[in-house]
Parts: sequence; structure tokens; C-alpha cells
Amino acid sequence: MADFTATLTPDHIAMIEGQPVFFVATAAPDARINLSPKGYDSFRILSPSRVAYLDLGGSGNETNAHLLADGRITVMFCNFRQPALILRIYGRAAPVLPQDEGWDGLARHFDLLPGTRQIFDIAVDSVQTSCGWGVPVMTLDHERATLVRYHAQADPDEWAKKAATRTRSIDGLPARPSERYIAGELPDHFAR
Repeated sequence: MADFTATLTPDHIAMIEGQPVFFVATAAPDARINLSPKGYDSFRILSPSRVAYLDLGGSGNETNAHLLADGRITVMFCNFRQPALILRIYGRAAPVLPQDEGWDGLARHFDLLPGTRQIFDIAVDSVQTSCGWGVPVMTLDHERATLVRYHAQADPDEWAKKAATRTRSIDGLPARPSERYIAGELPDHFAR
């Protein structure tokens, strides 16, 4: 049975903080539904009614385009340990890019990773929990370092050129590309 709350509770927050992966879903009218897994230490709870996550450059920029068109977002966490639980955050979000006025205030909550493209700032509308009995029990072996290494080795000018091409979703919706390359040292936990 599903339970709804208006905001995140301390139990919700504890469950979220123990998860190594989360999933993000967005949609826009007449467009594909986008569903993406997210890893790394990239999710932050800013308050019981506001969360954010750090986004690195990847193969597209669907979430950005969908949020500009529609604004709705769902973030899902599965407890892969005990007790079984699925938690969904329903909300409205906006992409905040390094060139935006609100960037510095949000960025201070994160350890920026090489290739950081934007932060999604999410206002929580509601939170749903459900049993999760069909989700397997799993453990994390280690983070996959490939994406962070790729960005750490990227030439800033080439990265900027590629980012500038990310102006449309796969369905043709406009997206805002980052105007700034976030460089940096490879974090210690990616030294494998």
C-alpha cells in the first residue's frame, strides 16, 4: 500500500542518504518519457520540501529540455538493502546552469565533479512510499569512474564546443547548454 506525505520526513531522508543510485523521470507534451539512472554522490536534500541533484554531461540533455517545457519531475529511490522500500519524490524542477544567478548558492552543497553541467533544483510537491517487495537485495561494488574520468581528461574548449550542440532534445525540444566547463581534480574515490 502506498503512503503519501507532503514533504520528506526524517525516515525518508535516512533512507535516501543510504542509496547509491536513484532514477529520474521527466516528460513533456508529445515527447518521449525520459528515465535516467543517476549515481555518484550527486543528490542533496536542501530541506523537507526542496532537493537538488548534480548533473554531468552525458549523451543528451533530455531532462533540461523536458523541465523547460513542462517542469514536472519524479525522482525514485529503491532501498536495495533491508527493509524493502520504494520512495518517489514528485515535484517541479528547474535546471540551474553555471552561468545562472542561483548557481553559487546551489553549487556550495556539492563537491563539483569534472564535467558538471547543471544542477536540478526540485520543489517537492509530494512524497510516496510503497513496499518495494519486488526489488532485489543488492550491494554496491564500486562507483563506475568512466564518466568522471572522461570529463577530467577533456579539453575545455572541445568540451564547450560539444556542450554547445546540446540545444535540442531527441524530440526537438529546446534545451539550455552549459556555457562553462567545470574542471577539477579526479576525486580520491575514483582513483581506481
